[in-house]
Amino acid sequence: MIRIFKTTDSGIRKVAVAEEGCWIALTNPTSEELTTIADQFNIDVDDLKSPLDEEERSRIQVEENYTLIILDIPTIEERKGKEYFYTIPFGIIFTDKYIFTVCLVDSPVLTVFMDGRVKDFYTFKRTRFIYQMLYRNATMFLQYLKIIDKKSDEVEKKLHISQRNQELIEMLDLEKSLVYFTTSLRGNEVVLEKLMRNTSIPRYEDDEELLEDVIIENKQAIEMAKIYSDILSGTMDAFASVISNNLNIAMKFLSVITIVLTVPTIVTSALGMNVSGIPFANNPYGFWIVVGISLLMTLAAGAIIAKNKHFK
Repeated sequence: MIRIFKTTDSGIRKVAVAEEGCWIALTNPTSEELTTIADQFNIDVDDLKSPLDEEERSRIQVEENYTLIILDIPTIEERKGKEYFYTIPFGIIFTDKYIFTVCLVDSPVLTVFMDGRVKDFYTFKRTRFIYQMLYRNATMFLQYLKIIDKKSDEVEKKLHISQRNQELIEMLDLEKSLVYFTTSLRGNEVVLEKLMRNTSIPRYEDDEELLEDVIIENKQAIEMAKIYSDILSGTMDAFASVISNNLNIAMKFLSVITIVLTVPTIVTSALGMNVSGIPFANNPYGFWIVVGISLLMTLAAGAIIAKNKHFK
């Protein structure tokens, strides 16, 4: 899908034909659309396809008539009624007259600009527009990290009540999301540092502070992702220890029961054999005597175990 936007005195609006100073947004474009854009604006079609590859790394690439910026953006995917957090590549192509964005999905990073919800946003101020998108991306990472933290707290409360595999799998999914976020944020940090030194994109004094804010927000997101990841990892280890300890307690209890019940089994087996010379064989109270002996020996075995604290 190709959409063209341009800001006017009345705000942002969609236009049918690309004009100088407009923004051309490509969302999950077809091969035909990519070829059309490549031919019309003299852009390598491979550079347009790069942000559509989910494994594409973050980078800056300077060509003769344009500059390509690829970084990762956070996104949410719903599977079986649950939200999963991960990152996908997002491309920005800067030319003398236009700004192009290429992405697989309609990300919230861009929809706020399309809806005109960003102050001081103008498509013809291309450098500022790039920095605003980068700032929005960094804040989206922070927002999603807070959501992940809240979800981990909710799952942890469930684990205190019922230590099921389902909650442990949810914790593992959140931990994976934090790993994805941390990796993507570090890749974005490299891009931002290169952007500070890059001269192919005009830099204006008024926009310097905005780029510095982007770098600060990105660093903060990296720190938050690391902290949440460490907390989640520690929580997973703690619950693994608790589950292992509970299993040991259950096995100890079963071991005590097995040992205690072994005593009457041995006594009744020995005194219940159908051979001559068995004690109490002719005694009318022989059965109760055997039961009493078994009970006394069972209590004695239990007392010895309790006294020596072998299973505590």
